[in-house]
Amino acid sequence: MVTVFTLIQCGNKKPTLELKENSEEVIDTIEVVDLSKLTIQKPIDLNTPEGMVWIPGGEFMQGAIPEDKMAMPHEKPAHKVAVDGFFMDITEVTNAQYKTFVDATGYITVAERKIDWEELKKQVPEGTAKPHDSIMQPGSLTFKKTRSPVPNLYDFSQWWNWTIGANWKHPNGPDSNIIGKDNHPVVHIAYQDALAYCEWAGKRLPTEAEWERAARGNKKGNIYFWGNDVSVLSQMVNSWEGEFPVNNTQVDGFERRAPVKTYPPNEFGLYEIAGNVWEWTNDWYRTDHYNKVSKENIVSVNPKGATTPYNVREPYAKEKIMKGGSFLCNASYCASYRVSSRMATSVDSSLEHLGFRTVASVAMVKNMKNN
Repeated sequence: MVTVFTLIQCGNKKPTLELKENSEEVIDTIEVVDLSKLTIQKPIDLNTPEGMVWIPGGEFMQGAIPEDKMAMPHEKPAHKVAVDGFFMDITEVTNAQYKTFVDATGYITVAERKIDWEELKKQVPEGTAKPHDSIMQPGSLTFKKTRSPVPNLYDFSQWWNWTIGANWKHPNGPDSNIIGKDNHPVVHIAYQDALAYCEWAGKRLPTEAEWERAARGNKKGNIYFWGNDVSVLSQMVNSWEGEFPVNNTQVDGFERRAPVKTYPPNEFGLYEIAGNVWEWTNDWYRTDHYNKVSKENIVSVNPKGATTPYNVREPYAKEKIMKGGSFLCNASYCASYRVSSRMATSVDSSLEHLGFRTVASVAMVKNMKNN
């Protein structure tokens, strides 16, 4: 069940970075990197799990490059990080894969659960009135086109609709289904829904640093996973082409979600690492986190992000970072198919354009092998 829906604004408007009261954060322990101790190559005695690929460990600059004119303040400044090598799903988790998990465990996603107002009201400002029973029903957020151009592209409510009956099995609403769409990415997955799948599969969600390392590949100074040439966007990414949110010209072939492996992979063999659907990471979102860590002026090894969440625009929200952009991303308001792009969404939110892919460390794969 969605309780708080927040997406960090897109576009060129600059949000304030001023923090409010009770927004303190203790930065994760920062280590000086010793590259000789970093796991870069896959251990020769370890087989790559089916459907995954090895992401070599390494050091890189996380965040936006100076040449990226679409970069938002919370993508800056770029700062050095290093990550150990790990395995990552080649594609976003599909409907078929999630169904296998649900059939095996009986798991019920957040969007399908009965709403508990006593629990819900703990997550909204004190004094918030209880919504009418007619809308206190299981559901999720679905996208809707507008009939005419919208003058304010910072008001997301113009194209998002709370839809009772929308969930992973009914991605566009109760009258839709996923028949014949086994290889489409699963959506309407809240953070805990993704975690439940990970636990069952013996895997986990990536950190933001791991995700960016994987998406960027070995290229340095690139805005997109393929380089800096935006003219090939429609060949590489499922995004919104045309006037958002009125008309999608579908030059890239799709109006909404595309089957996985539709577009070319990046140099590590990852498909749809940009566009199609957003992907959960395990890091808390903090508006000022990049500013804080960059002041340390040393390399952070395997960073796990902020220790506490805080969004200056939604101080009550507890949000995780999502990466990669979606089929709704458009240069006019959201060019989030860029590698450094990052957005935030509440841990109990599920959306029509949000899914995930999993990762596994060397230790986790060894454990799979032993079991």
